[in-house]
Amino acid sequence: MINVARGSLVDTDALVSALRDGSIGGAGLDVTDPEPLPDGHALWSLPNAIITPHCSTPPAVRPPAFADHVATNVARFVAGEPLVARIDPAAGY
Repeated sequence: MINVARGSLVDTDALVSALRDGSIGGAGLDVTDPEPLPDGHALWSLPNAIITPHCSTPPAVRPPAFADHVATNVARFVAGEPLVARIDPAAGY
């Protein structure tokens, strides 16, 4: 099972159980619920679980990408257009 979307899409307790009993062979998780995953959580110690740091953009690319994003949203705001990638707290992102 691979989850790179939202941690809440997966029942973490059920995932731990399935990994422990072999119902599924493994999990690759870029997101978890809860996030951040607490120290000592079972997923950290399961040999068939891989947890990645949830930061897929290489550091050298981040500033230009963020600058482009901000420039796009400023132009859209000035033009009275909807902003891109708006935060939606009710949806969890």
